[in-house]
Amino acid sequence: MNETNEQPTRTTGTPPPGGAASEAAVSDRGPSVRTASGGAAPDRAGRLRVAGATLYYEVRGQGPLLLLIPGGSGDAGIYDRMAARLADRWTVAAYDPRGYSRSVLDDGPAEQRVDVQSDDAYRLIDLLAPDGAPAAVFGTSSSGIVALDLLARHPERLSRVVAHEPPVVELLPDPAVGRGLFAAVRESFRKHGVDAAMATMTAGLMGEAADRPAEDGRARAVAAPSPREAEAFRRMRANLPVFLEQVLCSFSGCLPDLEGLGRAAEKLVIGVGRDSRDLLTAIPGARLADRTGAGLVEFPGGHVGSVEEPDAFADRLREALTV
Repeated sequence: MNETNEQPTRTTGTPPPGGAASEAAVSDRGPSVRTASGGAAPDRAGRLRVAGATLYYEVRGQGPLLLLIPGGSGDAGIYDRMAARLADRWTVAAYDPRGYSRSVLDDGPAEQRVDVQSDDAYRLIDLLAPDGAPAAVFGTSSSGIVALDLLARHPERLSRVVAHEPPVVELLPDPAVGRGLFAAVRESFRKHGVDAAMATMTAGLMGEAADRPAEDGRARAVAAPSPREAEAFRRMRANLPVFLEQVLCSFSGCLPDLEGLGRAAEKLVIGVGRDSRDLLTAIPGARLADRTGAGLVEFPGGHVGSVEEPDAFADRLREALTV
């Protein structure tokens, strides 16, 4: 694997906040399933200098650019299996969001902003598709909110955006419920740490559903991780304090530009998990599709379906990107 340092000259801007449920630690019907045994190492990796940070990214395959934005506390490693599966058709790029894992901030930790992370994604697209060809983008959970902002501001640069369960609390029937839950999760983290915060999250999102099996009755067995996979999950665990303190409330509280998304609705697909469609994290996406005229597609698994069932999830993503 080759690693390069590439530094385009445009700088990122700065706008509002947003957040979501953590991919690293929340499952929808009991313990998280991981059917993948770990994807191969990327073809190449690099670092991109942006305003206030240096981003680490990985690339596989050849073809039109597909940018996978990690959600929750995830980094590029969360998409190893999916990226390898999709690299037959696309140049698949994934990266560590600023402040996570190998993407280092210039200064100390600070509240993260949706538009700044959206600018980061735009800069990566410019780097990896320098001919101006439109790119496809996938985001899930908190990164789904980033993907929505990217589409609203740069529709000319994108061919398709798939946003899986973006937990935009302002689109809930009662936004105060979502605001209250995520504020309680952050407060639990501040007082009692990561494990208490994630327990608060799971209880608030699922209630009694946490003790029910998946609707299709499948067993919840977790495969032994490969060394590369195990390392990715260790990094995700280490990223949770940043997610809980600096991403969760600000991202989930960020209402996207609904008029802009409506104008680009033919490029937008909202994903909803088969096992999580009635949960707080999925409801805003369905309502967003209604408000904007975007497509609505059911994906395998739940809110963290890309981790639970990466192969089936990648296959459904392929369909959503090519229909």
